[in-house]
Amino acid sequence: MVAVYDLSLLIQRGEFFTFLGPSGCGKTTTLRMIAGLLEPDAGEIRFDGSDMTRVPSWHRNIGMVFQNYALWPHMTVFENVAFGLVERRTRRGEIAGRVEEALRLVGLEGLGSRLPSQLSGGQQQRVALARAVVVEPALLLLDEPLSNLDAKLRVQMRNELVKLQRQLGITTIYVTHDQEEALMLSTRVAVMHRGHLMQIGSPQDVYERPADPFVADFLGGANFLPGAVRAVSGEEIAVALESGEVLHASASRNAGFAAGERVTVCLRPEVLELEAADHAADAGNVLCGTLRLRNYLGWVMTCEIELRGGALIRAQAANPRTQLRFAEGGPIAVRFSPEDVLLLRHSA
Repeated sequence: MVAVYDLSLLIQRGEFFTFLGPSGCGKTTTLRMIAGLLEPDAGEIRFDGSDMTRVPSWHRNIGMVFQNYALWPHMTVFENVAFGLVERRTRRGEIAGRVEEALRLVGLEGLGSRLPSQLSGGQQQRVALARAVVVEPALLLLDEPLSNLDAKLRVQMRNELVKLQRQLGITTIYVTHDQEEALMLSTRVAVMHRGHLMQIGSPQDVYERPADPFVADFLGGANFLPGAVRAVSGEEIAVALESGEVLHASASRNAGFAAGERVTVCLRPEVLELEAADHAADAGNVLCGTLRLRNYLGWVMTCEIELRGGALIRAQAANPRTQLRFAEGGPIAVRFSPEDVLLLRHSA
């Protein structure tokens, strides 16, 4: 069984680069090959032009933070952080200063004498991070380091990670299945699926211009409606849905399509504006249907709508207080602009 297929990419010095994808897609395997913990069957791994493919991990000048932190339970915080320096035979007089500085960077001043068991999960994660950066690595590898934290602490640690990486300027490679995490942290994101690299680009690129339905759906979710290009005229593309409605898409956002071409219309839930079905004008991009499910989450309301043709779509209202007038089982319409319509080439 092949875990990663023909992966080829270049990561720039100082980047915060993220491998994003579902469990089993090959992202951790890729990270472990970069770390030297696994050896690829073919190809090369180069650091600054030097072939590191067969070089042992302890000679690669990397720092790594694992999902479970991998702290030594019998060692104090200070001893855990100092471990890499001791292994590198750093001068004893230098170790104390570097460890204290690393603990200061991650906000753990004064906790060097504690054991890992005396720390919270967030503090243990900070110890693992301090241990990784104290050796001043050329490359920092992070394998889902926030997945064991609660939601509030996870958001806090994202901010801390961004600040620390920018302050130190260390080239960082991050692995996660959390699309929100990837979009927030990264300078570039590589989306993986079943061992293949699906798309690589800035967070804005992969979110606003996904290469295919998988990328679009994995990053934030999307609605997909099959159709065909009816006409291309100036700045607009007319698309006839299989259900009969005709939508208009921006030609500048959807370049290269021709009349007659089969497409998949991609609509993000957050671009759909809810309105009363009996007030919906015929002009513009409007789809009518029945509100099947409404979920109020405080800051947002999510809706599941069955269109007249039978397709189910999801909408997301940013100001739910004004949308509570729409009742489950009642008629509803959604409106969106041509700029919010993304066309994807139809997959056979």
